Amino acid sequence: MCADFPFDPTTPRCPWCGNDPLYCAYHDKEWGVPEWDSRALWEKLVLDGFQAGLSWITILRKRENFRAAFAGFDPVTIATWSEADVQRLLADPGIIRHRGKIETTIRNARAYLEIEARAGFAPFLWRFVDGTPLQTRRTSSGQIPTATPVSEAMSRALKQAGMGFCGPTITYAFMQAVGMVNDHLVTCHVHDRVAGLGRRGR
Repeated sequence: MCADFPFDPTTPRCPWCGNDPLYCAYHDKEWGVPEWDSRALWEKLVLDGFQAGLSWITILRKRENFRAAFAGFDPVTIATWSEADVQRLLADPGIIRHRGKIETTIRNARAYLEIEARAGFAPFLWRFVDGTPLQTRRTSSGQIPTATPVSEAMSRALKQAGMGFCGPTITYAFMQAVGMVNDHLVTCHVHDRVAGLGRRGR
């Protein structure tokens, strides 16, 4: 569990995580760390889609429930699901019960499999930053955009591939989370460590 770490609320962090130990653990250990695994990237994109209209901490608190309900985010399994599975998920109080998002996840699993077979899902996404994390040196949260030309291009490509709930705001949040862009503030204790991971690459 990502909250299983010594928590010091005085450590300088990006302000969005506040002082919630679970949120701070996610910030310290996961957010901005480059992710190169296709299935892990797809899971994060699905969860970012479920976040639409909600806060990330809401999704984070339910993440293990999502993993149980969605077969460990195995796209091969999810791609075979039918209306019966949609109904099962709509009855699950442990997740976000939104029919559109659930049905889109099933369609997205099928699109994922096509992309993975054709080009590899991770290479398909990482090509938008030329395979190297973008490094920023922002000093305040106000400098961080909600979307960029890169996230807009990624959004268009995903939609063309048949995916939904992947608008440019969602894809930018996704890029931040999976380390395609390092948006930790320069005052944050994680910024330099994540920047070092980006320089080392894969």
